[in-house]
Amino acid sequence: MRMLLVEDEKKLCDLIARALKAERYALDIASDGQTGWELAEAYDYDLIILDLMLPVLSGTEVLRRIRRKSQHVPILILTARDATEEKVQHFEAGADDYLTKPFAFAELLMRVKALLRRGPVSRSSVLRVGDLEVDRLSQHVKRAGRKIELTPKEYALLEYLATNPGRVFSRTMIIEHVWDQSFEGLTNIVDVYVRHLRSKVDDPFPTKLIRTVRGVGYGMVERTEA
Repeated sequence: MRMLLVEDEKKLCDLIARALKAERYALDIASDGQTGWELAEAYDYDLIILDLMLPVLSGTEVLRRIRRKSQHVPILILTARDATEEKVQHFEAGADDYLTKPFAFAELLMRVKALLRRGPVSRSSVLRVGDLEVDRLSQHVKRAGRKIELTPKEYALLEYLATNPGRVFSRTMIIEHVWDQSFEGLTNIVDVYVRHLRSKVDDPFPTKLIRTVRGVGYGMVERTEA
């Protein structure tokens, strides 16, 4: 795995680099936004860790430029700015996760590993699996033209599964993505929400889209018969 770290605080940068290299990740480092953007433009990274308060070119502008180039690379924002409005702004600009300084390195590594497990993310505004449509901008869901009302967690679960049709996700992966935390010993919460989702997305229709792989987890069919 090759990562890019864009951080101008040298002491913090060195500590992050040491922690990541101890996990055997390959790492490129940039201490200003312009250099970070040039590296992101030149290489395909598995993950980018990006500070916002950067010299030469702001982290916000680097984020926007990266998203114009690549819709898929996961980006983890590091910043001391924790206002909700700023978080929303950067999530809408294409950030995948947001970690506020100061932070524990154990949490940083946990978030890095979760993003890497998630893999490249499709950012098409509308996800389609068979006759199911998931509009990621409005968060509206339709199947066969019929609107389906979902709770926020049901929607987050459906979007996660629909982003990678054909892929099977373990319960732990789903928990880390949808609930953004560890539910040690409570993985049955995923089974409960899958049942809720099936009752709305699958049960009223002849073709079933959500599949169970026994002993592994859940996913969505890769394609459906015409």
